[in-house]
Amino acid sequence: MHDIIKDMKSLKFKLYSHRRNRYLKRSINAAGVIYNHCIALHKRYYRMWKKHLNCARLQKHIAKLRKRKQFWQLVGSQAVQDICQRIEKAYQLFFKHHKKGVRSPGFKKVRKYKSFTLKQAGYKFLGGNRVKIGNRVYQYWNSREIEGTVKTLTIKRSPLGELFMVVVVDNVSESEIKSSTGNIGGFDFGLKTFLTCSDGSKIESPLFLKVSLNEIARASRQHSQKVKGSNNREKARLNLARKHEAVANRRRDWFWKLAHKLTDQFDVLCFEALNLKGMKRLWGRKVSDLALGEFLQILEWVTTRKCQVGYPNS
Repeated sequence: MHDIIKDMKSLKFKLYSHRRNRYLKRSINAAGVIYNHCIALHKRYYRMWKKHLNCARLQKHIAKLRKRKQFWQLVGSQAVQDICQRIEKAYQLFFKHHKKGVRSPGFKKVRKYKSFTLKQAGYKFLGGNRVKIGNRVYQYWNSREIEGTVKTLTIKRSPLGELFMVVVVDNVSESEIKSSTGNIGGFDFGLKTFLTCSDGSKIESPLFLKVSLNEIARASRQHSQKVKGSNNREKARLNLARKHEAVANRRRDWFWKLAHKLTDQFDVLCFEALNLKGMKRLWGRKVSDLALGEFLQILEWVTTRKCQVGYPNS
């Protein structure tokens, strides 16, 4: 049986290190300033009128301000619209689930602001490994071909100051779904055992954060002992960020290998429904170390290409 599969796929590329990258970093900083200004406007509007600030009105107001503020012009109009729309979605989620503990969007430190997103305009792929963003051309590590229609392009800044390009494409392909093993697996997550299969087998998590906790704690102490604003403190911050990134990379690599192993072994995978936020409130760092939500995202990505996956309600 042949099925037409249409899904969204994210591709991540690292940008070459270059002096012109400073322009993108300044653009991310400008996006952070605009974000905080939008949050301030929302709070002020609610204090004055006891009403929610409409997204269209906010976009119109920010567009007028951009004409007078040169620093804000580093961020394209598409990225500004995306900022306003994301804030709108965050407030709608807050209004709907605030009784469940969902908080309203708050201010963010500009130097820790991570990204900006362009949708229909503001970028152009020039072939090879070159992309034009605004009026400047950047090179990236072309690790895979970009197939499908590009929907959005996001520039992200890592805690180490490296820049990445995340491209979301609308991927349409024809695939043949067939049963290869006839096996169906049901799985339960646990704190002691990462996965317990319906056939009785168990998969233990390496708990990468727990293994590296002493090393991270040492790096954190060294960072806190340095004088604020000094070069040594910045070096210590980068060292701490590298420790956390190494943990995340090892965990992600294990997730990908496990996802491929499970999809090779089973045709249908069923998982229990999880309340991850509630679990984090109860068990904190242990749940974060397991990173159950990240694993399910990776598994879902793999299964759309290899087999069918089911998520029952209980």
